[in-house]
Amino acid sequence: MGDEVAVRRRRQPEQTGQPRRIPQQRRGRERFEKILSVALELIEKNGSDALKMSEIVEKAELSFGALYQYFPDKSSIIRTLAERFNEQGRACVEAELATVANAETLRQALCNIADQYYAFFRQEPVMRDIWIATQADRLLQQVDAEDMEFHAQALFSVLAKLEPERSRSELIAVARLTMQLLAAAVRYAISLDDAEGQAAITLYQRMLPADIARLS
Repeated sequence: MGDEVAVRRRRQPEQTGQPRRIPQQRRGRERFEKILSVALELIEKNGSDALKMSEIVEKAELSFGALYQYFPDKSSIIRTLAERFNEQGRACVEAELATVANAETLRQALCNIADQYYAFFRQEPVMRDIWIATQADRLLQQVDAEDMEFHAQALFSVLAKLEPERSRSELIAVARLTMQLLAAAVRYAISLDDAEGQAAITLYQRMLPADIARLS
């Protein structure tokens, strides 16, 4: 009995939270994208908590072996989707911060980022669900942490130009907390109905200091 249990355990896909491999051949890429497309449909319909590998297999018309060839578990699928959505968010942040020339334009850039993130999550309920999932799943928390650090470093680069005499440790602390608070404001806002959510974002924007670089 012990040997049989050991065999069954070895056959279970490892819980990694990451894709097993990214296909290079056209047929493999098409199958990879099909899996992600089906997963998005199922998440939109039932939420990420209810996502099941068996349903993906059935809807994508694949075998379990074909699915596990690319994704060992559902966390790896959600991680891949989250990273793709994060790329869109990073592009937004980079574009807004590229316009910053002084304290006033920095504050406006952060206001714009909050507006765009809020609108994006309102328009993409699947993304909202996935974003929340990255907070709840231990294997996915790294994705959110890496994304937050990317935003913090982007803001730090701007702060360092605006306040070159300030210490790097002070500025990175300001950058990290600023981006964490922005994300928290958006998460709170999207938990409300649209009118209340927009009001929450507006309130957050009013609370932003006139000169963020001078904090700490």
